[in-house]
Amino acid sequence: MVTTERDSDSFVQSFARGLSVIRAFGGKHGAMTLSEVAERAATTRASARRVLMTLQHLGYVRAEGRIFRLTPKILDLGYSYLSSLDVWEYAEPIMEELVAEVRESCSASVLDGDEIVYVLRVPTSRIMSINLGIGTRLPAYATSMGRVLLAGLGDAELDAYLARTTRAPLTPHTVTDGAALRAAVIKVRGQGWSLVDQELEVGLRSIAVPLTNGSGRVVAALNISAHAARVSAKGMVDELLPRLRFAQRQIDAALRFRA
Repeated sequence: MVTTERDSDSFVQSFARGLSVIRAFGGKHGAMTLSEVAERAATTRASARRVLMTLQHLGYVRAEGRIFRLTPKILDLGYSYLSSLDVWEYAEPIMEELVAEVRESCSASVLDGDEIVYVLRVPTSRIMSINLGIGTRLPAYATSMGRVLLAGLGDAELDAYLARTTRAPLTPHTVTDGAALRAAVIKVRGQGWSLVDQELEVGLRSIAVPLTNGSGRVVAALNISAHAARVSAKGMVDELLPRLRFAQRQIDAALRFRA
């Protein structure tokens, strides 16, 4: 019999279950009943209840009658990761300077599974129907930062991503066909930047570049996003990309020391 990691002594099932319960919250599921938590976490009501009671005791969850919500203390878990990346303390003023210059929002993200996760954001004004901030997750295939990060994968990893993901047409412009998306990512890999034009949300354009460490590995992505009514696709490339690349070089210099 082959022993898997989950069957081995190194896998703590209760801890994994706790993380599943935490991940069950978010988006339209900020407040849930015990049954809803159990369903979204793919566990039993009894297990979900034990996890929720533990999280409540530790201050990460609060109960309002039959409804459970995460508390702001849950951010401590994410900030533990962010605080370990002191490069973002260096990157933030660079991004703030870029935003002041171009008067458009700037963000940085990393790839986590099939999604990008925002690790830093300097907004100007809200240009999307969803709120963006640290910890926000978006599908990699429909975002400029996602395509930059996918371009940093090896061919086998990219093909595995394309094979396992289901890509919904988020707008009439979203590229969902596997072959077309692969071609788009390969193009990004060659040119070193990605422009996504209203594929995530109608009216939103975004341009991104990779951030690399001293080994040349893509570790994060940096973008500028703008409303389509303000900046044309050509303007994103001609006017914003040079400024974005200047910020990229500055942040890359810091990342080289963390290879």
